[in-house]
Amino acid sequence: MLQQILRAPAFKAILIQLLAMPLMLLLVYGLARAGVSLSLLAVASVQGGLAAAITWRAGLARWWCAIGLLFAPALLGASMLDLPPALFLAAFVFLLSLYWSTFRTQVPFYPSGPKAWQAVAELISERPGVRLVDIGSGLGGLVLDLARRRPDGQFDGIELAPLPWLVSRVRALASGSRARFLRGDYEALDFGLYDVVFAYLSPAAMPALWRKAEAEMLSGSMLLSYEFKIAAREPDKTIAATAGGPLLYIWCF
Repeated sequence: MLQQILRAPAFKAILIQLLAMPLMLLLVYGLARAGVSLSLLAVASVQGGLAAAITWRAGLARWWCAIGLLFAPALLGASMLDLPPALFLAAFVFLLSLYWSTFRTQVPFYPSGPKAWQAVAELISERPGVRLVDIGSGLGGLVLDLARRRPDGQFDGIELAPLPWLVSRVRALASGSRARFLRGDYEALDFGLYDVVFAYLSPAAMPALWRKAEAEMLSGSMLLSYEFKIAAREPDKTIAATAGGPLLYIWCF
């Protein structure tokens, strides 16, 4: 667990901000000695620029560069708004319940959308009694849609973040759906129980997903990944779910 935290991009981003701070102070001090004084916003921007440069040099994903660039100016802006502390606490709790262990799994909240659901429905149309699981099921859109289309099938979703999981459970109960939603890490799930595994994760999660699928998925089953490919093996089939949008990759076992 500790090693996972130390390898997590979020932890590295925090270390980068700490590394950029003394560099920023040295630069600001040097400018002050030269007679150039900076505003607080300029100082925060310098901190952000240094953090973004170090992030890029460290090879983190591009969105971490943007986070590094905007983090210090955003903190400064929030401090100037003079908002009540309870509001920041509420925002923190909301984001924590939504993204939960993104720092460890490196899988942010990615909703798929109706076009992807339609493509999946067509792929499983000739599989009577199909058993499908959506790992990282979010708000449950795919699972609920397939359960409505295919009353003969078993459609499950598993989600680690509490808020999306709760929303999906409430949606299923409110609509009387047979869809099932589990809260937990898909690593604890046996892929051998399913004919189809659907994933919309992130590039960082794909190697571990493939190792698990290779070890557990049975002959005749399918692994579907929306947008993100697996480097270890070329997909057996690729579908353009939306014109100009992400592709749906299929691996057959």
